[in-house]
Amino acid sequence: MEHLTPCSYLFSGAASQQQSLQSSFNGVSLRCRWSSRPRPCGTPRSSPVQVVMMAKPSIQFIQGTDEQTIPDVRLTKSRDGTNGVAIFTFEQPSVFDSSAELGDITGFYMIDEEGVLQSVDVSAKFVNGKPARIEAKYVMRTPRDWDRFMRFMERYSQANGLQFVKN
Repeated sequence: MEHLTPCSYLFSGAASQQQSLQSSFNGVSLRCRWSSRPRPCGTPRSSPVQVVMMAKPSIQFIQGTDEQTIPDVRLTKSRDGTNGVAIFTFEQPSVFDSSAELGDITGFYMIDEEGVLQSVDVSAKFVNGKPARIEAKYVMRTPRDWDRFMRFMERYSQANGLQFVKN
């Protein structure tokens, strides 16, 4: 990996106290045709039905359980722009509250309408024997990976009131 410029970007919840009037949900329109399933009353057999799927961007450590704590995110990118690293820091994450009932942390999952970005580079920090924070690292090896990650962060930032600060 080439030399990475540290702290090139920062997403921070503390920097933004703005309230958004827009919905945090993003929709994707799909056209479906009914096959052997029953048709809604009054719908001709050949007409398409539009379905809008909503997905709020989320982060999970245990699949199916959204992390409620908003992280600080630090990004670095190589000088030629071909690769980068995102480091997420969660202070007192909610996963520690629910992991006893739901199981162990299985990875780091960033979920949005495009799919799932995931990493297994997750570490917990302990203070006096108690879990205090989680640090997760997501590596982007191509410009395409970087672009996909930035689309996720744009959606996640809008949904959670984070502000993008370029250093």
